[in-house]
Formats: sequence, C-alpha cells, structure tokens
Amino acid sequence: MVDKQKYNILFKVNSPNDIRDFNLNELKQLCTEIRLFMIDVISEVGGHFGGGLGTVELTVALHKVFNTPSDLIVFDTGHQAYPHKIITGRRDELHTIRQLNGISGFLKRSESEYDAFGAGHASTSISAAVGMAEANKLKNLDKKVVAIIGDGAMTGGMAYEAMNNSGVLKSNLIVVLNDNQMSIAPNVWQISNYFTEMISHPEYNRFKGAIWDLTGKLDYFGDRLRKVAARLETGIKAVITPGMLFEALGFRYFGPVNGHNIAQLIKFFEQVKPLKGPILVHTLTEKGKGYKPAEGDEQRLHGTTPFDKETGKALSKSTVPSYTSIFGRALVEIVKQNKNVVGITAAMPDGTGLDFLRKEIPSNFFDVGIAEEHAVTFAAGLATQGIIPVVSIYSTFLQRAIDQIIHDVALQKLHVVFVLDRAGLVGADGPTHHGAFDLSYLRFIPGIVIMSPKDESELRDMLFTAVNFKDGPIVIRYPRGSATGVELKTGFQNLEIGKGEKVEDGNDVAILAIGNMVNNSLKAKKILLEKGINPAIFNMKFIKPIDYELIDSIAANFKYIVSIEENSLIGGFGSGILEYLNERNYKNDFLRIGLPDKFIDHGTQNELHKIIKIDAIGISEKVELFLNQQK
Repeated sequence: MVDKQKYNILFKVNSPNDIRDFNLNELKQLCTEIRLFMIDVISEVGGHFGGGLGTVELTVALHKVFNTPSDLIVFDTGHQAYPHKIITGRRDELHTIRQLNGISGFLKRSESEYDAFGAGHASTSISAAVGMAEANKLKNLDKKVVAIIGDGAMTGGMAYEAMNNSGVLKSNLIVVLNDNQMSIAPNVWQISNYFTEMISHPEYNRFKGAIWDLTGKLDYFGDRLRKVAARLETGIKAVITPGMLFEALGFRYFGPVNGHNIAQLIKFFEQVKPLKGPILVHTLTEKGKGYKPAEGDEQRLHGTTPFDKETGKALSKSTVPSYTSIFGRALVEIVKQNKNVVGITAAMPDGTGLDFLRKEIPSNFFDVGIAEEHAVTFAAGLATQGIIPVVSIYSTFLQRAIDQIIHDVALQKLHVVFVLDRAGLVGADGPTHHGAFDLSYLRFIPGIVIMSPKDESELRDMLFTAVNFKDGPIVIRYPRGSATGVELKTGFQNLEIGKGEKVEDGNDVAILAIGNMVNNSLKAKKILLEKGINPAIFNMKFIKPIDYELIDSIAANFKYIVSIEENSLIGGFGSGILEYLNERNYKNDFLRIGLPDKFIDHGTQNELHKIIKIDAIGISEKVELFLNQQK
C-alpha cells in the first residue's frame, strides 16, 4: 500500500490540466514523486519499469506544453507510458496494471481519452501520427500531433516508411526521438552509434568548449560570434549526426536535448509547437533513470515481476527452467555440433533464449534489431548459401513478417527454422502479445511443417529434428513460462515428421491435444475418470502435416473426438482435423476446444486458461457436456 504522506504534489494531479500552472520547482518535484511512486507500486505488482523511469521528464513536459487530450500524443509500444498513465487519471489504478480486470500495461484507446492510439508493438507511432495529422488537414483542425518513438523502434523499417511519407505530405507533426541507447537489449541502431561517437568525442567537445569560452570573453562582439558559432555547429551537426538523415526525409531536426532537464524540454517543445511541417526533436534519456538497480541492469528491469525495492532483485523465482532457456541451451549444443547453424533474433536475445548463443558462440549469433521482416528474409538469404538459420521470434511479433515467410522462404522451399516463443496466452502483456494466431497464419502456407512440444524434452528433440530437416521451412511453437520439469536425457532424438502418439488409453472419447494442452488434457482425464468417463489422450505433436494414419485409426475406433489447442479456433489445429474428417466423409461427433473468436484481455496465464476453459477443469466440463449432448 502506498504511503500518501511521502508525496507533496503527486496526489494533487488528477489530469494534465493540474500541472499546466506548476512552476519549474513544482514540476521537478512532481518528476521525483512520479519515480518514487513507480518504484513503490511496480516493486509490489511487477510491470514494465525501466523505460517509464527514463521518460518521466519527457512525459511531464509534453503534457505541460500540449493541450492534451485535444492535442494528440502517440506513444510507440507503450512500455514507457506508465508516467503518462499516472498523470492522466490512472494513478490510483496503477497497482492493478497488467492484472485481470486491471489497467493495461500498454496504450489502450478504450481505457482513456488520453491514449490516442493503442500500441504494444514497436515502430507504429509515426505512421499513426501521420494519419492523425492528415485527418486534421482534411477536417481543418489545428490539433497538434506528437509521436514518441524510441531509438530501438527506429531499427524498424516502418518508422522510415512513415517519415518518408510525412516528408512528402509535409504533415504537421512532431516526432520525439527518445534516444536511450536501448530497446530491451542494447540497440543495434548504427546511426545512433555513429551519433554518440561523434558528439561524445573529446576532440569535438574540447574544440566546442574552447570556442565557447573564448567568445564569452569578448562582450557584444563575442555574443555575435557565439551566434555565428552556434549556426556553424548546427550546420556541421546536420552533416555528422542523424539530423542529415532526418532532414533528407523532410524533417526539421532539433536537438539533441537532455531528456531529463525539464526546463530545456519545455523550452524546446514551446519553440517547435507553432512550427508547421514535420519536426523531429532528439532527446537523450537514460533507461531506468533515478533507480540504481534499474540503471545498472536495464534489460532485467525492462519488464519485471515483483521485486525488492532496495536491491531490485525478484522476490520469487521458479525452480523449473523456462521453455525459453531450454531452447537456448539446446541450440548452443546443436551449434557446437554443426557450425553451419546460426541463431537470429529481432532485438530480443534474452527474451528468446538466444543470449546463451550470443555469450558462448557469438560468431553464430545475429541480432537484426526490431525488424522482423528483415530477420526472415535475411534468414532466407543465409539459407540459400547452405547456412541453417534458426529464427527465434515471439509468436505475436512474427505476424509482422507473414509475407516474407510466404514469398521469401516457403515459395523457394528454403530450410529456415522458425522458433515461436510465447505461443498461446502470455498473461499480463495481454492481447497485443498473446500468441493466439500463429497456427492459423502459418497452417495455410504450402510445404511448411509446424510442431509443438508437450514438454521440454520433446522441445529439444523437435529443435534437433528441425535443424536436420532439409525440405523447406519448419516451425516450433511453445508457451511462455516454466516448462513441466521432466528429466532431460543426454543428446537428441530425431522425430518422424508428421507422426503423433497415444499417451493414455481410453475408450469413451478420443482427446487430440497439441503442445502444452497435452498436459492439461492428462489432468482433465483424472477429473473425467471420477465421473465415469475414460478418455484416450493423444499427443499429436504436428499441426502440419497432421498424422492422417492416426486420425483414420481414431475415427474408426471412437465415435466421439475432441481437439484441444491454445490457438484461435478459426483456422487452427482443430480446423485441420475437421477438414480431413469432412474430406473423408467421416461421421464422428467432433468438438473443437481452443481460443474464441475475440481478443483476450490480460491476466495471469492460469486465470485466462480458467476463463477460456482450457485448463483441466474447463476441459473436463466441456468434454462431459459434449458427450451428454451427443448422447
């Protein structure tokens, strides 16, 4: 529980209107209290943390200068938007963030009129802001539009597509580049690296300082020289910094400005606010600013479970390794056996388990930045030359590269291994991050192989099988979180493509499950047995190709068949089985269990499984009801 006695200003702020008459000292105090409040709350409930700590002054300055919500502020992804939520009426709900029935961890239009655009994926803000700015033109409105984008998101090509279009249209918008040298992992943005090297070079700063000191001693004539020097520096800066690139795209470039100096930020925004056309303001910030553990470990405290406020260390940790770490370690073993295997990530080495490969065999590791489309076609290029790329991307992020998977990989029958982490319901990150559609958006692609392991031992064997598969693209998908805790054998086993297996005998109904739903089905069987129902449980392993021989046998021996998956029911695993049963004119009674045709909100994985009824109890209830209705 937050002690309100510690806060002198924060609890007087219920909307941005309340800060617009604050003086500079009050604004500085507000920034200090927002950081303290974030530490107090997020240490207890968890959430995205480091990015928000780094944007406190930036957020306060924007709401001070711009007339929100009439003026529109468009955040990219939303990881950094907690200060925005705090000062736009959601302070007292922050303790519910990312929890069932609580506020979203990202921007959500239905949550607040201050959330101009919903966002959970990177590189979207400028495109949305250009659309808003052009809408203002069409409607003859004088609303200001501001897009905030991180330097990490600038590795995504969509940002440049939007900037190019904005330059052509001469859209009236301001883009704020929040440059903290980080996305989740350290950036691979080469422009940022070049800029930082030039501006921080001691010779550059020594020369600049000497000129400034000299001209300061020359009274009125010195002031005139300083103005000339400033103009000269601006010209040089346009050549040696990102200003050159942004101005080539049609933007007027301003900066860099210290993103933690509230006075400078306000001055900058007041100066650019009346300007027309595309404007870019370059701010330099520090991820985790103001909290030592976050400043020292930007990646770990990017998004966090509850932690100790003094140390920043997590309060609890599962003793069972995650699927992510199992995959990461297995890939290292495989690369040691075959140096033609490489790992590719789109700015998520830690989140995908590829940090193990980066640490042990960096020559076989590639981080392409937040650029999923490029990651896939880059992998395709590697595959043409006999390299075996293992592309590890979250299920929800691979959606961005569907054309590249079809056109650049599958059409050419290239051997690319796709490893989809966070498949199914991910929990607290909610609908922007649920891997709810991968079976549907991949299953229709000709020649692709899709499999999903029931446990970590099977995951290792599937990865080994995928690497040794030669006939086109192959996909493995697995859920977020801890694995099952089964004992891992030494080495790997090559699996027969498209073959499932029976894991439990039964005679009343056949339950065909995929991935982690196999374990839920086994638990459901125990409940059903108590009700006099004895199901047979099948681990199908492959979504494509489906084991048709096994389906023929099941159809011949069971009147009732149930499929279970953690994917949208439309176009997923169950749809594939149903299509086959229909083609063969089987008359079995068939039930599909999976995710409904709607976006599913945030909550813990267990809570969401219970609500959707794909946990053991829910599965048993659905199977029992199905049998009773059919009989």
